[in-house]
Formats: sequence, structure tokens, C-alpha cells
Amino acid sequence: MTKKRSIMDHIFVPRARILSEEEVQDLLQRLKIPDKYKLPKLLSTDPLAVELGAKPGDVVELHRKSPISGESIYYRVVI
Repeated sequence: MTKKRSIMDHIFVPRARILSEEEVQDLLQRLKIPDKYKLPKLLSTDPLAVELGAKPGDVVELHRKSPISGESIYYRVVI
């Protein structure tokens, strides 16, 4: 029997995590964004959101590898 593989194991899938409510508030203050729904969107049906167990309203932090900066951090709100 083979072990079920996670999409998170794939080389092209960025590291991701769901932010806590305190982290979301800190992020919004740092970026001077009035509402988390002004962030770029991530559908709740996206395989990454499903794998993380993200629900609508959650904010996901994504770490992508970049040849120029080494690593870039992006934020998405789940809808």
C-alpha cells in the first residue's frame, strides 16, 4: 500500500500557513489596509486552501522562492 501524497510536497507548491487573528490584525496595520478583504483572493475550493483546511475569511501566508530576492511572501484572503 502506498502512502497518500500531499500536494504540499510538490516542488512548485509554495510553503503556506493560515495566520492567526492577531497576526492578521498586525499585517493589516503594517500594510495600512483597512479590511482583509482588500487582499488578493484565494478560493476556498483551491487545492492549497483545501489541503490547509482554510475557511472563508482566513488569511493565508505564502512563501515563494524567487531567483532575485531568495524568497517572497504573499498574503491571500480565502473567499
